[in-house]
Amino acid sequence: MNDPIDEEVRKYRDEHAKKFNYDMNAICADFMASQGKSGHTVVSLKPKKLPTKTCTVSSTSSEP
Repeated sequence: MNDPIDEEVRKYRDEHAKKFNYDMNAICADFMASQGKSGHTVVSLKPKKLPTKTCTVSSTSSEP
């Protein structure tokens, strides 16, 4: 199934990647630079800490 919007996005992404010879570091640096120039507030969130899981061992002895 061909979605014209999806095709347009893929085409733009490929054109953008070609400009940087498909170098992910350069592509990301370009996106970050344009993000900073956008005038919008850029928010950086701290990673969420996952709760520490503790393992409890129950002693169920099968001694007679």
